[in-house]
Amino acid sequence: PAAGSQPLPAEGADTKTYLWARYHEMKKLVYDLLPPGVCNLLNPAAIYANNEISLGDVEIYGFDYDYTLAQYSNLLHSMIFNTARDILIEQFKYPEGLGKYDYIPGFAIRGLHYDVQKSLLMKIDAFHYVQLGTAYRGLKPVPDEEVIELYGGTQHIPLYQMSDFYGKGPSLKQFMDIFSLPEMTLLSSVIDYFITHGIEFDQVHLYKDISDAIRDVHVKGVMYKWIEKDMEQYILHGDEIYAVLNRLVNHKKKLFLITNSPFSFVDKGMKHMVGKNWRDLFDMVIVQADKPNFFTDRRKPFRKLDDKGSLQWDKINQLEKGKIYKEGNLFDFLRLTGWRGSKVLYFGDHLYSDLADLMLRHGWRTGAIVPELETEIRIINTEQYMHSLTWQQALTGLLERMQMYQDAESKQVLLEWMKERQEIRSLTKNLFNPQFGSIFRTFHNPTYFSRRLERTFYPRRTPLQHEAPLWMEQLCTGCMKTPFLEEMVHIR
Repeated sequence: PAAGSQPLPAEGADTKTYLWARYHEMKKLVYDLLPPGVCNLLNPAAIYANNEISLGDVEIYGFDYDYTLAQYSNLLHSMIFNTARDILIEQFKYPEGLGKYDYIPGFAIRGLHYDVQKSLLMKIDAFHYVQLGTAYRGLKPVPDEEVIELYGGTQHIPLYQMSDFYGKGPSLKQFMDIFSLPEMTLLSSVIDYFITHGIEFDQVHLYKDISDAIRDVHVKGVMYKWIEKDMEQYILHGDEIYAVLNRLVNHKKKLFLITNSPFSFVDKGMKHMVGKNWRDLFDMVIVQADKPNFFTDRRKPFRKLDDKGSLQWDKINQLEKGKIYKEGNLFDFLRLTGWRGSKVLYFGDHLYSDLADLMLRHGWRTGAIVPELETEIRIINTEQYMHSLTWQQALTGLLERMQMYQDAESKQVLLEWMKERQEIRSLTKNLFNPQFGSIFRTFHNPTYFSRRLERTFYPRRTPLQHEAPLWMEQLCTGCMKTPFLEEMVHIR
């Protein structure tokens, strides 16, 4: 036994007293010996790489526009929600009572799945299990027992029902981009209204109507007009974008932009952030690219736009610096530029339509813009989170080691510990989001979102199960030295 630890109880001794003594001893270790400064170890503004990369080998930098170069304020989500809600009422003839619903900031998180047939919005982990406590019908949680019953006595979603490579399945839809936050909230609000008022509805029709209303906000250009009218209110971090792009150009890097947004919108936004000569920084600018089809479909040719944004009719045999192009496809882009493989690094916010094809099919290096990461790291850096997580790990270790005691009193102690562990899990989940928790993990597994992130970016070397003893310090705290490592080893 480690120094100072309680000796094992003699046969016939009071195991209940022994178990609680070990409990209090471990709690003291966790709360007294957690080193000063253990919080704030992670930098919220850092760039995190899970693959080796030499930036000296990267010659060409590509960017998406929305939520990559242009970051938007939360006010935009309220505007999208309100406008789509009004479209439902005015054009789709939904009940006027829906007008009382407003956007709820922080209700939903990215990466959630929606089961169209069951009207369930939920978080699913990397192994296709629903995280209990995170299934919502409307704005109210669905009891765990009902969720399990709905899926045939299990939390598991079969593979054939899950989303395909692009986040669309036969009955489940995954919401992967930041623009989907108002859509999930509107979906939940409409269902809440119908359930509250006892109105029957067809789940498929409702989902399609809301998707169409949200799409109209984007496709008909309403959103673009709001942003263009008041860029100071909607666009964030303009000065930082200018600094990054200029630094790359000064280091002789080539830059290109591929976006689904129209030229007039991008032009006004880039002039606001970077300046009127922003196009001088880019070797290629492609608008209305129709991603993800841009990366997979060879049929659409490039078309040139003049300085006023009008389409030209001439055939494109080369992509010229300073010119604006519309549509096109990646295969022609690669042929005309010769920009192939790992010398290209492309940044985007959508794991499917921006990044997955580029890495898996074409060998480009890719960078995911994940604004939520900064928020979650700030939470991880708090003393409350650090103490809760460390005590949860220690309590798990105690349960693993002490489950050998199976007398009635010991079983009662173990049940109390399991209940406490569940309470701690719920507490740490609520620190991120009261409804759905972190976008990166469930209680103990990565989320489906995290899994896709890892599949898109090759992970760095991590321990396999049979290698775990060689990685003990990293396993316990995620590459952070455990102040009570010897004790953790002992109880395991």
